[in-house]
Order: sequence, then structure tokens, then C-alpha cells
Amino acid sequence: MNFVPAGLALLLPLTFGLGALGVPTHQPLTWASRVASVAAALVGALGLSVALWGPATTLVRLDVVTGAMLSLVALLGVVVTRFSATALTGEPGLRRYARALLVALSAVTTLVVSQNLAVMAIAWMVTSLALHHLLTFYPDRRAALLAAHKKFIVSRLADVSFAAALALIGLEAGTLRLDALEQHLAVQTSLGWPLQLAALLVVAGVALKSAQLPFHGWLTQVMEAPTPVSALLHAGVVNLGGVFLIRLAPLLSRSPAAMSALVAIGLTTAVLAGLVMMTRVSIKLSLAWSTCAQLGFMLVQCGLGAWDLALLHLVAHSLYKAYAFLSAGSTVETWKVRAQTTRATPAQGGPLLAVGLVGVGAAVACWRGAGAVVPLSLSWALAFAGLAGERGAVAGLLRVVAMLGLGIAWHLLAGALWPTPHLEGPLVTALSAACTAGLVALAAAQVVLRARPDGALARALQPRLFAGFFLDEYFTRLTFRWWPPHLPPVATPAPVVSAEAR
Repeated sequence: MNFVPAGLALLLPLTFGLGALGVPTHQPLTWASRVASVAAALVGALGLSVALWGPATTLVRLDVVTGAMLSLVALLGVVVTRFSATALTGEPGLRRYARALLVALSAVTTLVVSQNLAVMAIAWMVTSLALHHLLTFYPDRRAALLAAHKKFIVSRLADVSFAAALALIGLEAGTLRLDALEQHLAVQTSLGWPLQLAALLVVAGVALKSAQLPFHGWLTQVMEAPTPVSALLHAGVVNLGGVFLIRLAPLLSRSPAAMSALVAIGLTTAVLAGLVMMTRVSIKLSLAWSTCAQLGFMLVQCGLGAWDLALLHLVAHSLYKAYAFLSAGSTVETWKVRAQTTRATPAQGGPLLAVGLVGVGAAVACWRGAGAVVPLSLSWALAFAGLAGERGAVAGLLRVVAMLGLGIAWHLLAGALWPTPHLEGPLVTALSAACTAGLVALAAAQVVLRARPDGALARALQPRLFAGFFLDEYFTRLTFRWWPPHLPPVATPAPVVSAEAR
């Protein structure tokens, strides 16, 4: 009866795909919402069938990652389609919007359940193309077209990188199936240069599609798109890089160069984007920079071999960011209510908590043994990442302890249900130390800048932070020089003629 889970898993992307083909002219978003609801019911039936008959791994891949991601996609699909039906009522082109939305969801579910790397890469490319149509939903908005053009360039560069990586993997391992690749790697004492290069190309492709600096400009400039598109993009599509890395964990964990590159790229993006985010006044723009930083931190987790914590972070970030974007319109009203009912108190005890937290993290890591240094340090970093905004030392410490406990509990649970490659050695220790130092520096800078917004440090950094260190400007000049965008002409207002002239 293992064919039942496999059939249900394949039926998921087929449901979204057939729904995209059959979008009616009348109430297309209501149709999309019903299709998403049917897909959510199929996810529930798939979970029940796996519990009864076990997973099928011949055609599809059903494991902890698949279950978590399908549940997430089903939830986001229902929420985003229903929100779109309410928020975009009366807009022209809703049938085109509904079709592109369902195609994107179909491609995402195909990527999640696929057992073949080539199918995953093609599904990711289709997701990007469908998202391009969603980002250009308003074809007369030049800012949206510019951002979509940047994203198109970055995504095509990533597709080339993935194609080269898959070609090397296929030639060296003789297969593109994930299970067969794992078996091939299990009997290899060391990786040859083709697989080492393939691992680096995978990292490059993921960095491009995950909006890592300096390829981040499109993600921070797509705010002209409808709000549900922003929620789908930041909560789902950009997180696919984490899924791709987790799927290829057996390969990447054997390549020190690839793991080091993940930590270097992710840590740089997390620190710089975390600082730039503080200068943004727009809610959606601040959330966009937050997404860059969070994706960088996710790459760091993968680079240190904490694949289980990367999955936890991926799901938690998706849920949080979807809620944040869909509720962005009511942020001002929510803030007014809180200001009337509570009295804000300044942050206290930041530096003291930083020192104490470093000691707690190091002590617990040593107590648990060297093998737990990476997951525990990352759990601590995840908790400390939000400490700068806490009001009061006690509340901040309680949050740290809670998040640290959550990270440890999830690590132990995932280790029992989902075995992943475990990394140890001097390289991992050095990368963990660099990660800890970088995140401590980020948190300390946030505390200082918030405590003294008119200080010398803030005055020196603010112009560069507000400009995003001018990284996107350099990238834009370089790419637009050889692939300029085609934009609609700027509408010039009619001259005002006074009554005397007439």
C-alpha cells in the first residue's frame, strides 16, 4: 500500500496545476482559495497515509522535511489566497494573478516532494518565473518592473549555477536521485574535485536566489507588489534555498570549502542586513531587510551542520514573516493601542546580559560535550538575535532561556526522528567561534545604537547603513549595463493653464 502516500504526494502539485489551468473568469481568487483548501486537505490525508502505510521513497521523498514543508505550503496557500480575495477585490487582471499564484504553489510542492535534483531545479525555476508575473502585477509601476528585472537576472544566474552543479553531480555520481546520491557518497572516502566544485556551485546558486549581499536589491525593492505577494515571497519562495541545502546535506557536509562559504556569506549578510534594518522607517522595507538577515543566519546554520535547527528556523521564519506582512497595514493602529494601554520602558541590562549569555552558552556546550557546541551556540544566537529589542533585563533573559531550551529540545527530537550528517573538528569549532563573535558584535552594536541614537557611532554609521553600504548600486550599474530593463515611458503631467491665459 506504499503507492497511496506516493499517489497523494504527486496529487498535490497536480491539484495546484489543474487549478491554474481551470481558473474561471468570474471570481478567480475565490477559485484559487478553494483549490488551496483542497490541497490542504490532501496534505492531511497524506500524513494519515504515511502513518498507516509508511513513506514511499521510489517516486517521491517523504520525510520530516517534506512533512514540515508541505504543511507550511498548505497553510500559506490557504491564507494568501483568501487574503488576496479580500485585498484585491475589484483590481483588473485577477485571473492572471490567480493563475500565476497557483502555478507558483504547484512548483513549490513539486520541489518539496521530488526525489530528483533536476526536477527540483526546474521546479525552482518555474517558481521564479511565476513569481515574476506576480511581482509585475501592476505593469505601470516602474519601481516594481525594475525590481522584477533585477530578480530575473539574479535568478537566471542561479539557474546556470545549478545546471553546472547538476551536470557535475550526474557525471561523477551517475545519478541525480537523492537516495542514490546518498548511497554513492556513503562509500566514498573523499570527494573528488567535480563534487567539490558542484557543492560550491550549489552554494553560489542558493546565495543568489536567497538574496544574499550584494544580490539583495530586488528583495528590498519589490514593495510595489501586492501585499499577499510580498507575504508569499518572504514567507515561502526565498526560503526554498534552505530546503535545497538540507536536501544536499550529505554532499555539502563533505566539502569544507562549501561549508565555509555558507558561513562566510551568511554571516556577512546577517550582520550587515541586521544593522541596515535599524535605519528603515517603512514597515515593509524593514521586514525585507529582516528577511535578508534571517536567510543569512539560515545559511550559517547549514554551514555549521545544524540542519535540524535550519529547518526549525525556516518554518518559524515563514510563519512569522507571513503574519508580519499580512498585518503590516494595521501596524500603526496596533502601536497606538499599545501606547495607550502600556507604558514603554527603556531597555536595561543589555551589555550585562550579553556577557552572562556568552558564559551560559559556553558552559552548557562544554557540559553537553564537543558534539553539541554547534547546535547549542546557534540556539543561543537565535535567542540573542531578538534581545536588542527587549524591554527589561528579566524579560530578555527569560526569552533567551526559553529559546535556548526550544533549540535543544528540537535538536534532540529531530536527531531521533531525522538523522543528519554531524560535523566535528577544528574547522567547525573555528567557524562556530566566528559565528558567535559576529552575532555578539551585531547584538552589541544594536544595543549601542538604540541606546544612543545621537551618538558618534550612530552619526558615523547612519549614512552608510541607510544606503545599504551602496552594494545594490554597484550591482545595478554592472548588470544594467549589459542587460538594461525595458520600462514604460514616464507619464508627464499636462501643463496647467491659468484662467488669464485662456
